[in-house]
Amino acid sequence: MFKHAIVLDLRNQKIKQMESVAKTKWIIDPTHSEVHFKVKHLVISTVTGSFKSFEGSMESEAADFQNASIEFALDVNSIDTNQEQRDAHLKSADFFDAEQFPKISFKSTAFSKSGDDYSLEGNLTIKDVTKPVKLSVEYGGTATDFYGNDKAGFELSGKISRKEFGLTWDGVTEAGAIVVGDDIKLIINVQLSKQA
Repeated sequence: MFKHAIVLDLRNQKIKQMESVAKTKWIIDPTHSEVHFKVKHLVISTVTGSFKSFEGSMESEAADFQNASIEFALDVNSIDTNQEQRDAHLKSADFFDAEQFPKISFKSTAFSKSGDDYSLEGNLTIKDVTKPVKLSVEYGGTATDFYGNDKAGFELSGKISRKEFGLTWDGVTEAGAIVVGDDIKLIINVQLSKQA
């Protein structure tokens, strides 16, 4: 009986080792990746911004990335809308409160293949609010760079409500126009490097 338990335990350890070996890790290459967002201004035009500093990874057991596990984090202080005064306001307690909440984070719950592309679901945390989000993912393909590194490219897109994440500041002009819209469009282009 005791011998049988040891054999089972060794077998389970071997299976776990095989599982960990089968996983492939990919890291975002920030020099070939971009994180953009778009929001309506005065309801008549769109302001585009980006986050300049971010990091992320993907772990996959399948060659086609099906059911991959994905994590992502943005540095709030790296926000850039091409206007310093607006960036400072976005970092303030009216919006992201970068001093208290310096990171925006995402952790996947599902990554499923749909034809040539994917659907990504996960939990997005902005400030102290975590909500489920769903993003469409266009798969750009894989390639090997000049240095022999395997790369994979994806474009993610979706829409979130800023107010659902506690970004509730509302400005209204004297004429009654809303200064900042609620819907935020996300456009994220990432190139991932396969780790040895």
